Amino acid sequence: MTVFDNPTTVPAPPPGRYSHVARIELGDKTMLVLSGQVAVDAEGRLVGENDMRAQAEFVMDTIEKILAAHGATLAHVVNIRTFLTDMDRIGEYGEARLPRFTGAPPTSTTVEVSRLFVPGALLEVEVTAVV
Repeated sequence: MTVFDNPTTVPAPPPGRYSHVARIELGDKTMLVLSGQVAVDAEGRLVGENDMRAQAEFVMDTIEKILAAHGATLAHVVNIRTFLTDMDRIGEYGEARLPRFTGAPPTSTTVEVSRLFVPGALLEVEVTAVV
């Protein structure tokens, strides 16, 4: 069974466009597939203009809140996909990301893209977790 959800602990996506998370029941395991997250607050404003670290911290906080709403933590993340608008700034992103994964690191893909759907967004991150 698959349930799509938008936890109230994070800003809601635009109505009818997408869900923040798909919760997929797989016997005694649950897989959580999160939509890509960007640094946009509840009023739709970009957080941390031109500040990769601030945007990355906001995105990671949002991901943690979505996971928590489904009984998961970053320790349950098995894959992380990151889209950066400037690969030269990957170190700044890593400063926000790396301290949050204290166990075995998840599988990872990071690519550079020319732009994201929110003007000024420097990164978008999506994760898959298994609980």
